[in-house]
Amino acid sequence: MPVAASAAAAKPASDFVLASRDIAEGGTIDNKFVLNGFGCKGENVSPMLVWINPPAGTKSYAVQVYDPDAPTGSGFWHWGVYNIPASVTSLAQGAGNAAAKLPAGANGGHSDFFDTGATGGNGNWGGPCPPVGDKPHRYIFTVFALGVDNLHAAAGIPKTGSAALHGFVLNKGLGDKMLGKASFTATYGR
Repeated sequence: MPVAASAAAAKPASDFVLASRDIAEGGTIDNKFVLNGFGCKGENVSPMLVWINPPAGTKSYAVQVYDPDAPTGSGFWHWGVYNIPASVTSLAQGAGNAAAKLPAGANGGHSDFFDTGATGGNGNWGGPCPPVGDKPHRYIFTVFALGVDNLHAAAGIPKTGSAALHGFVLNKGLGDKMLGKASFTATYGR
């Protein structure tokens, strides 16, 4: 059995938990975290996230936030942070609002707001802003525990790759180097 597979077997994925003091699982996302643009009037602050009980052998983490209900045919990516060192088990409120606020070594990826001007120059956290009249959308926050130090080097993808490319690599492309993931879902509608 490969080392990564035995490490994942040693600690069940159900022990790995992601939470936030800012957004309750199953709750409604507060206006503080909603986009300020495209007709939404939020503050666009990224929420605090914390994770516990990572699988043995974790060398780095990645975080993604995804809206599967966006009327795009492919959902909508709101945040990506990659190469978070294994010693880091949280992201502070506002970490997604400027690259300098991310943990040392981590890098923000592109959201689907990239190049729109809606998130400022960082191209990182973009809060919820579903179309008016839609049923409240679900926002899935996920942390991935990885058995590699550098996602981009291990997967052979550029840091500038889309969130969907990163999502493919995280969910499938790394194989047994994706040791576990933890998620929670909250909603927002207008």
